[in-house]
Parts: sequence; structure tokens; C-alpha cells
Amino acid sequence: MMRTIATVFGIGRLRPAPGTWGSAAAIVAGVAIDRLFTVWGLLAAFVIVTALGFRACAAVCGPGEDPAEVVIDEVAGQWLALLFPAFAFWNRGLTDWALDAWPGWVAAFLFFRLFDIWKPWLVGRADRRGDATGVMLDDLWAGLFAGLMIMVTAGIWHGVMGL
Repeated sequence: MMRTIATVFGIGRLRPAPGTWGSAAAIVAGVAIDRLFTVWGLLAAFVIVTALGFRACAAVCGPGEDPAEVVIDEVAGQWLALLFPAFAFWNRGLTDWALDAWPGWVAAFLFFRLFDIWKPWLVGRADRRGDATGVMLDDLWAGLFAGLMIMVTAGIWHGVMGL
């Protein structure tokens, strides 16, 4: 069961680039969760998948292992990044932002993948831990940095440029 959770029902076995497949599936599922259950449903799903992710990684990742097929960490990190535009739109009263404000979730996907692949600063430090906790933490840091970049980019785009 833990391997099924860790691979997000086999999505992690897709090739090439299982992390990108996991992130893409997370975006689709995250936007659907937000649309059906609002940002609060997405937040609850993030908390649940993060807790499950730590347990699943502990069960299937040996010391020094970060198997490519383990993509539950991408789902958790991607949903953390997606929470930033979701809360911003919810705060403005836009409940159906998934279709109208698609740049929010596209930016979440692109910035998350950038930080997950590049692994700057705390992302890389967590990745170098070499344990199951590090498998999850590097993607959570990447999701946090992606979310912050979404807010900075949106501030520049809408505030400074006035678009």
C-alpha cells in the first residue's frame, strides 16, 4: 500500500521524467480539488498528502535513496505552490479562478519544477540529507519557493506593470 501511495497510484512509473508527470497530475488534481471544495479543501488535501508522503517515503526509501518512481513528494510540493495563487484568488472572492486565471496554476507548475530541478539553497540542503525525510522536504521547500515567486511575479505583473 505504501508503494502505491509513494508512486501516486503508478504515476511515478511513467517515463520519461516521472517527477514532471507527478507534478502535472498534481496540478490537475489540485485545480479540481480547489474547484470542487474551495481552497480549504486544497489545504486539507495538502496536509493529508504531506503526512502520507512522509510515511510512504519512510516505508519505501532506503538510506540514500530517492527512487524516481516516488512522486508523492512532487504532489505535496506542487500543492503547496498551488496554495499561494488559490489563497490569493480566494481572498479576492474569485472562487472559479482555475479556468479564468490559468496563469496562476501554470506559474505554480513552472516555478515548482524550476526549484525542484535546480535545487537552490534549502532545497538542495534537504535533498542532500540522504534520507526519507529529505525526499519530502526538498519538494516542500521547492513548493514554498515556487509559491513565493508566484506572488512576486504577480505583484510585478499586476502592480508594477499594471496588467
